[in-house]
Amino acid sequence: MKKYLVTGSYGQIGMDLVPAMLKRYGKENVIATGRKKIPEAFKELDVIYNRLDARDEYGLRRLLVEYDIDIVIHNASVLSATGERNPQLAHSINFEGFYNVLEATRELNLEQLFSPSSIAAFGPTTPLDNTPNITIMEPTSIYGVSKVYIELMGNYYNKKYGLNFRSLRYPGVLSPEEPGGGTTDYAIWIFYEAIKNKKYECFLGPDVELPMMMMSDCLKSTFDLIEAPDDKLQHRVYNVTSMSFTPEQLADAIKDYIPDFEITYKPDFRDGIARSWPHSLDDSAARKEWGWKPEFPFDKMVIEMLEGVSKKLVIPYK
Repeated sequence: MKKYLVTGSYGQIGMDLVPAMLKRYGKENVIATGRKKIPEAFKELDVIYNRLDARDEYGLRRLLVEYDIDIVIHNASVLSATGERNPQLAHSINFEGFYNVLEATRELNLEQLFSPSSIAAFGPTTPLDNTPNITIMEPTSIYGVSKVYIELMGNYYNKKYGLNFRSLRYPGVLSPEEPGGGTTDYAIWIFYEAIKNKKYECFLGPDVELPMMMMSDCLKSTFDLIEAPDDKLQHRVYNVTSMSFTPEQLADAIKDYIPDFEITYKPDFRDGIARSWPHSLDDSAARKEWGWKPEFPFDKMVIEMLEGVSKKLVIPYK
């Protein structure tokens, strides 16, 4: 059995990814890391956890050697909204951290490096409808610039050194867990506020359409790509998506279950970021090359989020 090390494991995705990996690969084969103390949820699962800042190249190499790691899943990143508030921190973690992981993977001749990209890698000059897998990429946020860097460096190391780099351009990822500073976070907070207060002030305009997917589809796509035979892959980076919607469309769907829910709009700097991102993605390359297929359409997502957030808040939504 291969051994995996996950950076940024206490983030929104990591908090679901690590438990799923334990079930899939076995507790002894998954090493979770992060800059903070071990999350309580990980303690309950008896996760092997080490504090690690990806910028610490010596600490990183020590863990890779100590645990005889085969595959690194590098999730540590400052997200879009947080990055615009502190671009210097975003540069330090997103660029330097990734480079350390990239170099360690190369020098230790590890089997694979998976590091996600994002729809933030695109920009206003990108075709925004059904965005192709290969297209113009001129992002306007530090987070987006860092994701283009990851893609280009991963591709370069693959061609230069044969490093088995793989990446997915995640759209907005939805789960009942509280999000961590992204521009698509509205699509999670809206459920919290609808259930708690029956109203929500959205930081995006009502017409901002963005691609999204449920966490379960995010994890499915991640496992599918990591485990795909290398000879099937014609690309190193893939679009994946499940659905697209606007805040207004999501609010209308929530009103079907919470009729007195009200939404207002007060767009801030995140609205400008979101309007530079795709409305929808062409993920045909992922579907063709390694059989990607999402399982959650829009209507099923709304019910799943209402039930999940309601359970987390211990407040019935009906």
